[in-house]
Order: sequence, then structure tokens, then C-alpha cells
Amino acid sequence: MESKTSKGQMSWWQLSLLGVGCTLGTGFFLGTSMAIAKSGPAVLIPFILAAIGTYIVYDALVHMSVANPDKGSFRTYAKQAFGNWAGFSNGWVYLISELLIMGSQLMALGIFTRFWFPSIPLWMTASGFGALGLLIILTGMKGFEKFQNVFGAMKAAAVVMFIVVAAILMIKGMNSEPRQLDVIIANFQGFFSEGVKGVWLGLLYAFFAFGGIEVMGLLVIDLKDPQQAPKAGKVMIVILTTIYVIALACALALVHWASFTIDESPFITALANFNIPFVADIITGILIIAGFSTMVASLYAVVTILTALAEDHDAPAILAKKGKMKVPLPAFLFLTGGLIITITIGFLIPEKIFEYLITAAGLMLIYNWLFILVTYAKLMTLTKWQHVKNIVGMLLIAVTVSGTLGEKTSRLGFYISLLFIVIIALATLIVMKKRSNHRSV
Repeated sequence: MESKTSKGQMSWWQLSLLGVGCTLGTGFFLGTSMAIAKSGPAVLIPFILAAIGTYIVYDALVHMSVANPDKGSFRTYAKQAFGNWAGFSNGWVYLISELLIMGSQLMALGIFTRFWFPSIPLWMTASGFGALGLLIILTGMKGFEKFQNVFGAMKAAAVVMFIVVAAILMIKGMNSEPRQLDVIIANFQGFFSEGVKGVWLGLLYAFFAFGGIEVMGLLVIDLKDPQQAPKAGKVMIVILTTIYVIALACALALVHWASFTIDESPFITALANFNIPFVADIITGILIIAGFSTMVASLYAVVTILTALAEDHDAPAILAKKGKMKVPLPAFLFLTGGLIITITIGFLIPEKIFEYLITAAGLMLIYNWLFILVTYAKLMTLTKWQHVKNIVGMLLIAVTVSGTLGEKTSRLGFYISLLFIVIIALATLIVMKKRSNHRSV
């Protein structure tokens, strides 16, 4: 995409808004049901721990971005710290994980739309959302920024609206319905009903709700004053953590935690028994907006990283060839092809296997976060406090990844993620060997 390294136009608060828009998605609106199923009412703890881990990773990434603004972001810094192999492997790990995640987001969007239009084939709605997302990418950075700002504000407003409605229902229920107070007491008494293991297993899904902060690293070069990037991240993460924790606490105050199911948004479940008109329609609309905006953020990240890979000859150089469009046409065509392939995979392979693939893709993103922290320690001169923060971040990620071994779906996803890593490692080895031989000739 077009770079504005020399004349950034974005203020810090716009970057905060963009961060909210890119991050607040189906990982929170839908995925939190899985976190509640694993952790019970103690789900608030994984979300607070994931927020701390997310902030540590963002802070590391943004300090490197301020010191050396580059549209290649984390893969460029990995290359500077450890050599060409690190830039190549980091870029492709991220690219493959985002392409798989986009396929899952498009399938989810198709399923959500079926709530209103059950007769429309799933592939048709998924393809329609994909085409619309690609059109937004064609508008370049300005179009992407405007879109994410509007949808980010809408999603944040939707969560705030849920909190307000839930608060009114709680107050009303405690005054007239003894049952409502019983729910709150039961969830409070059973706060650690799933034990420490529940918190451990819930961490993965809490981290998924914060997925998207790496896109902010790609956007730092568009700030008017890159020195304000750390402030933008702090504000974004404080906003997200506050609304996540309060919204979850409100949902748990309305119904017993065992009532939540992994197939339904916890916010639909929380309001289902209160006979509020159109509540399912409203939350379905929010899910579609959330899923679509995070999908567009992934599209932006992929085309940016792909262009940077091509410019560094870690992908075919033709992919970065610029024309009259705001996005390199070959990179755009690659992205379109990738979307078509992932949608096709999603429809052809069994649902369970696709679920394992998506878990693997999410884990690969977290591996990328871990490498950001390793790169930060290698590339920058850290204070004692920064070293401590970095170690805490690494430990949180390590504990989160180890939690995948605690149950079948995530365990198989973990093994698949390792398989992808091995394949990319072999590809890296072959490419680096060819380059070495070419230089020695």
C-alpha cells in the first residue's frame, strides 16, 4: 500500500481508534463464549493477563517502530536483529496465519448472515464479504482508515450499549426479581469453579480477543509524530480492556456462567431471557460489523507484509510492482487468490479439521508476538524494567501456548501450528541456501 513515511497524516488518537477497530472483533463478541466455558466466572483473570501481555508486545513493537519507522514492521526488525532468515520466516508465518484467519472470518460472516437470509448459499455470502473487503483495500490507506474509524466507533458503542442495558436489567432485577441476585451470588461463589486449570485454558481465547495489535505496528509510519505511538497503544489497550472486563462482568451478572454455550455469542445468551425486542437481530448485526472490520484489517496487514516481502526479494519481486493503483496490482491479485483458496478449503474439508487449522493460525500469530519480544531484546538497549517486562511477556505467551495441551481441539491445533512452522523452516533453509550458493558463484 502507499507509504507515507515522510509525511504521516495521522494523529495519535486516530491510531488508538484504528487499533480498537482492528482488534475488537469476533474474537471478543463470539470467542469469549469459549473462554467462559474453560474458565467459568474467573474468565476475567485471563482477559486481564492477556491485556498485560498484549501491552508488553505492543510496547516492544512500537519502540522499534519509533526508532526505525518501516512498513515491513516486525519482519524488518527481525531481519535486522537476526539476519535474512528471520525476516523471511517471520513474514511468511504471519502471512499464512492471516490468510487462514481471513478464511474463517468470511465463513463466520456467511453463517451470521444466514440468521436473516437462511436460503442464500454460504459460499455466496462469504464471497460477497470478501469482494467488499477487497474493494476497501483498493481505496488505499485513507479509505481503510476512514472505514476502520467508523466501524471501530460502532463496535465500541455497541459494547457500551450492552453494558448500559445490562446495568439497567441488573438494577431492575435485584429490586423485583430475587432470582437475579441468586445468579450474581452463584457466579461470585463459583468464581474459581474451574480452578487454576480453567484460567490456564482460557488464556488462549483471551489472547485471541486482542489479536490485531500487530496491524498498529504497520500503521506507526503514518503518524504525524511517531513519538506518540506508545501513548496511542496505551489508550487503545486501556479502552479495550475496560470494555472487555466490564462487558463480561455484566454478562455474568445476568445469567449463570454454565448457561453460556460455545456456539452462541455470550451477549445474546445474557439477554435472551429478558424478552428485549430485536436483541438477536442487533447482536447479529454487531457480529457482522465486527467480523467484517477485523477481516479488512487482516487484508490490509497481508498486502502490506506481502509488498514488503517482495521488495526484499523474500517473495517474487513482481508482487511489489507499482502501477496507477494505490495497491500493487500483483500483490492485490495474490491476496484475492489467497482468499478464494481459503474459502474453498473451508467448504471442502470437514468442519473439525478447519477448526484445528484456525486454532493453529491463531497460535502462529502468538508465536509472532513472541518473536517480536525476542527481537526487541536483541535490537534495542533495554533498561532493567524493560527487561523485566519483556520476560513477563514471554512467560505469559509461553504459559498461553502450553495451555493448548490441556484439551483436544487446541492440542491438535498446536500440533498443526508446529507442522506449519516446520514447513516454513524448511522453505527458509532452502531459500537461504540457494542465495548463499548464488553469492558464492
